[in-house]
Amino acid sequence: MRAWEVTTPGPIDTRPVRLVQRPVPEPGPGEVLVKVSVCGVCRTDLHLAEGDLAPHRPGTVPGHEVVGRVEKLGAGAGAGAGAGAGAGAGADAGSGRLRTGQRVGVAWLAASCGRCRFCRAQRENLCLDPRFTGWDVDGGFAEYIVAREDFVYVLPDSFDDVAAAPLLCAGIIGYRALLRAELPPGGRLGLYGFGGSAHLTAQVALAQGATVHVLTRSAADQALARQLGAASVGGSFDPPPEPLDAAILFAPVGTLVPVALAALERGGTLAVAGIHLSDIPVLNYQDHLFQERALRSVTANTRSDGEEFLALAARIGVRATTTVYPFEAVDQALADLAHDRFNGAAVVQVA
Repeated sequence: MRAWEVTTPGPIDTRPVRLVQRPVPEPGPGEVLVKVSVCGVCRTDLHLAEGDLAPHRPGTVPGHEVVGRVEKLGAGAGAGAGAGAGAGAGADAGSGRLRTGQRVGVAWLAASCGRCRFCRAQRENLCLDPRFTGWDVDGGFAEYIVAREDFVYVLPDSFDDVAAAPLLCAGIIGYRALLRAELPPGGRLGLYGFGGSAHLTAQVALAQGATVHVLTRSAADQALARQLGAASVGGSFDPPPEPLDAAILFAPVGTLVPVALAALERGGTLAVAGIHLSDIPVLNYQDHLFQERALRSVTANTRSDGEEFLALAARIGVRATTTVYPFEAVDQALADLAHDRFNGAAVVQVA
């Protein structure tokens, strides 16, 4: 099969990913082999290629917004093979809910240990021994991928493959960030950065009755924000027109943290959605944190987050704005992401 792997991490314009030939992987116990149809392009893939995230293994295949069809079942996997794994399942358990030919999604969280105190408390996103797709195990910039059956999502029929792909990370992480920001009903939400994740999160917040203010540098992203119904649009460092009850920082820019905190109403929360962030400047307690303003990070997601978001997205009609690239242009898609050459989300057509 063809696959894109990270060679030596470095600036994306040096092309640190290359197209190679590899054997088709075999699914192990409790796993499924998925023939990839499309794979979304996430900023985390860019961080891995450029070395902002240290590689966990040599020659990793990135990509964790994977849509495809089950090609083969490993031992113990498949409809009728098990009683359901749940959040506390062990490493070799199959959920017994999939069949060959079924359309599925493979997302960022590839496995959790099921044994640590966080997994036992239904907080598997904080697992002490997690595995992540496209970082610890090979991801979806390939013609085939192996995934644990109990970590694979069954996708709503209302989304075609291209529309579904960005939901599997950009959508799920944005949803968890919205939960972490604790936006009150009908509250005022600020979104800093307006790429693949933020433009999906905005749709959820708007459907729930929020007033959304978008702060982003890109003129194209600003236009998309207006089109989706943002109450105001400004530059990344501009003050919003009113105090914010909550804010989410999507841009991996640490200098925006004090800007966003200063824009919060008393009691407001800023959630940082990314896995990587540049250094945060010194904060002033009075200006940025006093009056019970809170700063929170977002770490991965639980499978419950994913299931809740996919059901919600189908119900309210969330729609991703996408730019589609051929499989041979994964390196170009990553470069275009780095240089803000598209708005919304990029999706690679694999099959």
